[in-house]
Amino acid sequence: MKLVRLLANLGYGSRKQVAAMFREGLVTDAAGEVLYADDRVEHGDVRFEGEPLDPPQGLLLMLNKPTGYTCSRKDVGRLVYDLLPPRFSLRNPVLSTVGRLDRDTSGLLLFTDDGQLLHRIISPKASVAKVYEATLASDLRGDEAALFASGTLLLEGETDPLEPARLDVLGPRHARLTLTEGRYHQVRRMFAAAGNHVETLQRVALGGLTLDGLAPGEWRLLTPDDTARIF
Repeated sequence: MKLVRLLANLGYGSRKQVAAMFREGLVTDAAGEVLYADDRVEHGDVRFEGEPLDPPQGLLLMLNKPTGYTCSRKDVGRLVYDLLPPRFSLRNPVLSTVGRLDRDTSGLLLFTDDGQLLHRIISPKASVAKVYEATLASDLRGDEAALFASGTLLLEGETDPLEPARLDVLGPRHARLTLTEGRYHQVRRMFAAAGNHVETLQRVALGGLTLDGLAPGEWRLLTPDDTARIF
């Protein structure tokens, strides 16, 4: 693939804009030699303004999503894509969220441009554990762990019971919940079914992948080892 097309697909600009970047000498090899638009160079040997290029297709990144941001490209208000470099929104193939966190839920959110990987992570067959920490409006009653683990809990408006889930009590109004499903507003609806209300909710892990000290609003690219930790 010619470099001008490569950089355009990675979101650095339109082909016309990228061509101008080459004329300005912004694209070099690892040794600092200026490259030209029709050169063919290994992805890892290309530098843009002295920095390595973003990964090619197959990119996976993790964001610590703050509350108040929506997992959408088109909604009004603050969007999770606003927290990433603008070029990530221009990639081809597009970068999509792996599942969603609602506006009032914070924590671990993945993005990828690899459709097969996305579906592998969210597929019910994968049974990837999703771990949430919740603060609640009222004290726990004491029977919630058994209810959530029963495999018989039926959410309002649904006909299929939930898969068993694990509840760990962290305090009178603080709990950790581990799910292998991803139904609409599932954690909030589960606590509502138990007569309680979720005040704050954060996803802290996905499989074996955790936030690892990532601050709210920060993101990082994931390595193959990180990806393996998900499964």
